[in-house]
Amino acid sequence: MPFLNWINDDIARRQYKNVAFHLLEKQEHYGASDANNLLIQGDNLIVLRALLPFYKGKVKCIYIDPPYNTGSAFELYDDKLEHSQWLSMMMPRLQLLREFLSEDGSIWVSIDNKESHYLKVLLDEVFGRNNFVTEIAWQQRTTRENRKAFSENHESILIFSKKIDGFVQSRNSLPMTSEIKERYKNPDNDPRGEWQSVAMTAQAGHATPNQFYEITTPGGRVLNPPSGRCWLYTEEKFRSMLQDNRIYFGASGNNAPRVKKFFTEMEQGVTPDTLWLASVAGTNDFAKKHSVTMFGSHPFDNPKPESLIERILTIATNPGDLVLDSFLGSGTTAAVAHKMGRRYIGIEMGEHAQTHCIPRLQMVIEGEAGGISESVNWHGGGGFDFYTLGEPVFDEFGLINPQVKFETLAAYLWQSETGEPSQPEKSPFLGEHNGFGIYLLFSDVLGSDENVLNYQRLKMLLSQYPFDGEKIIYADACSGISDIELKRLHVTFKQIPFDIRQ
Repeated sequence: MPFLNWINDDIARRQYKNVAFHLLEKQEHYGASDANNLLIQGDNLIVLRALLPFYKGKVKCIYIDPPYNTGSAFELYDDKLEHSQWLSMMMPRLQLLREFLSEDGSIWVSIDNKESHYLKVLLDEVFGRNNFVTEIAWQQRTTRENRKAFSENHESILIFSKKIDGFVQSRNSLPMTSEIKERYKNPDNDPRGEWQSVAMTAQAGHATPNQFYEITTPGGRVLNPPSGRCWLYTEEKFRSMLQDNRIYFGASGNNAPRVKKFFTEMEQGVTPDTLWLASVAGTNDFAKKHSVTMFGSHPFDNPKPESLIERILTIATNPGDLVLDSFLGSGTTAAVAHKMGRRYIGIEMGEHAQTHCIPRLQMVIEGEAGGISESVNWHGGGGFDFYTLGEPVFDEFGLINPQVKFETLAAYLWQSETGEPSQPEKSPFLGEHNGFGIYLLFSDVLGSDENVLNYQRLKMLLSQYPFDGEKIIYADACSGISDIELKRLHVTFKQIPFDIRQ
C-alpha cells in the first residue's frame, strides 16, 4: 500500500509515541451530578494522550471537522498551514484517535476537495485500506457560487472503521422516510396491510434450470422471463406464493408478475446512502442561523448543522455509546450527542471552549429548543465536566509531579504495561495481565511519603495483596532487597518513570 511522502513525515509518524503525559484539571461541573460527559480545553494531541489510559478502545464513534488547509482566514483557527505542516499535524492525531475506537467503532472526517485525497491516503495508512467504509457527499450549500469555475456545493465525509466487519454488523439503518412510506399502498385490500411490489426477475447468470418456466397471468397472457433474466423463484416456490396472494399482476391482471412486500414485514429502516442532500442533513447556513439564535453571531465560517451530526450518530451509535470530537469548534457534536442520549468527550483548544462551548451545552441542559431538539423530543437535563490541560506528569528530570494522584499514575502505568485502559481502584494491586500481577507503590495509598520498595513494604504487599505468579512492582526505588531475593519471590522491580513502556 503506498504511503504519502512529505517534509518531516518520518518525525510526524513517530510523534504520537513521544507525546508527554499531562494532567487534566477539573475546573467546573455543570448540570446533573451523575453525568459522564467531558469538555476539555487544550491542545488535542496532548489531551488525547492524557485520556488514552482511561478510554482506549471505548469510543464508538469519532467525528472530527479539522481545519481544511484552504488558505482562508479563520478567526479562530490557523487555517493557512503549508501542505506538509497540515499533514504533519493530522498524522499523529489520527494515530492516537484510532487507539480510542472500539472494535466496531468508526471515525467520520469532514473535509473539502483541497485535502480530501491526501487525507484519504493518510487514513488508509493509519486505519488500513480494507477498513475504509465509504465517502459521503454532503450538500453543504444550496446557493450557487458564480465567482469560481465551478460552484462548490458539497463537502466530503470520509468514514473508516476500526474493523470493517464489526462496523458492518453494528451499523444502524436510518429511519424510513415519509417518501418511502408513501410507496406502500393496499389496492387489493389485503388483510396483511399496505404493500409495494418489486420485480420477480433476476439476472440469469447464476440461475438454475427450474427458474425458467412459463407463467400464465390471470388475464390469460403466457409469459417467459425476459432475455438474460430468470424468474426470482423456482416454479414450486412461485405456485406457493401465488396461492398465498403474494404475487401481483397489476390492476388489469395481465402485467408481468411482481412480488408483494408488506410494510409490516419490512425492516423499519433504510440502508444509508452516500449522497446527503440539504433537505435531510442541513447546510452551513442552517448552522449559522442556529448559532445566531444562541449567541447573536456565528464565529465559524463553515459550522456543521445539528441535523448532519444527528444523521451520523444515528448510523454509528446507540444511546449510551461514547462519542469523541477532538476538533469541537462551536460544540455541535457535543450538543447533538447530549440531546441524543450519547456520552461524549469534546476537545477544543481555543478560548471559545469557554465562550461558546460551555454556554451552548448549558443551554442544552436547560432545554434549548433549536437544532434537532424537536425531532429527538429534547427538553433538557444531563450535565458535563469542564477540564483544562494541566502540567506534565513527569518533569524533565523524570520526577513525578507532586500534583499527580494515584488513580492518574495507576491508569498511565497500566495502559503503558498492558495496552489496555483502566479505571483503577485505590489499591497498590492494579490487577493481573497475561499471568503477571502488577503493583504500584505510591504515597497516597501507602500512607507514607516514600515510594520505595524495601523488604518491609514488600512483605506487607505480598501479605495484604497476594498473587500466585510473577509480579511486577513499580516504585521510585528499590532498597535493601537483593536481586536473588526478588527472583525467589518472583518479583520484577521497575523504577518510575524510567522502566515504563512507551
